[in-house]
Amino acid sequence: MDHQKVLLTACSHFVLLCLVALKAEELSDDAGGWSLNSDFRLQDEGPCNIDVLDSSSLSYQQFIERYAYSRPVILRGLTDNTKFRSLCSKWSLLQDYGERRVRLSTANTYSYRKVDVPFQEYVDAFLRPQSADALGSDTLYFFGDNNFTEWQSLFEHYESPPYVLPRTSGAYSFGIAGPGTGVPFHWHGPGFSEVIYGRKRWFLYPPDREPHFHPNRTTLSWVTETYPHLPEDEAPLECTIRPGEVLYFPDRWWHATLNLDTSVFISTFLG
Repeated sequence: MDHQKVLLTACSHFVLLCLVALKAEELSDDAGGWSLNSDFRLQDEGPCNIDVLDSSSLSYQQFIERYAYSRPVILRGLTDNTKFRSLCSKWSLLQDYGERRVRLSTANTYSYRKVDVPFQEYVDAFLRPQSADALGSDTLYFFGDNNFTEWQSLFEHYESPPYVLPRTSGAYSFGIAGPGTGVPFHWHGPGFSEVIYGRKRWFLYPPDREPHFHPNRTTLSWVTETYPHLPEDEAPLECTIRPGEVLYFPDRWWHATLNLDTSVFISTFLG
């Protein structure tokens, strides 16, 4: 019996050392441990033809006058979400939310199929690179549909963008997705989007310029098959945003996204 106790103690110490080593590796990993899920990344960040500004150079009044109702903008240093970022590491989220169920949605424009799975299962089974020939109706995506009560302990640490439009309030949508995934073109009210880990490429068109796309084809297929052949006058506004950058998009602007890495992100929808 004493021998068994010694063996169990040694094993438990070994497991603890492994967990500590994984945590240390993750802390030194700028991707929060999420890049360990896959070595696959998309390298093409594309051009950036959207204004990118340091928030200290743009007052709230200037934001309202220049961008709020007319065009997108990317702001750096708008908030400090260092604490939130640490809580969104792979180790931290799995520890705190691994057993909770999350709602997945199909990644196409007009389908609303939902699937509920434990967050741990989503990370283990669904969080993977996007296949180029996959259809949106077959691609399950974790973004939005967050149970605010269950995730409140996380969201209360998020510092949302301070530039709120008059007579609006913000609602959060949080997501995690693999490289090559994204949502195809759609539109809704205005909002902000911030990348916590990874890189996210954005494509936008104003309300009066509906893009040409198939509602059940993924953004990845649009980028590889349609985007390269667009006439110059049909090219989108676009940019790749990184951690610490916040993109603002105005009301009813068409937009599609493409995650270049395994990405963690949060949007603040203004309504």
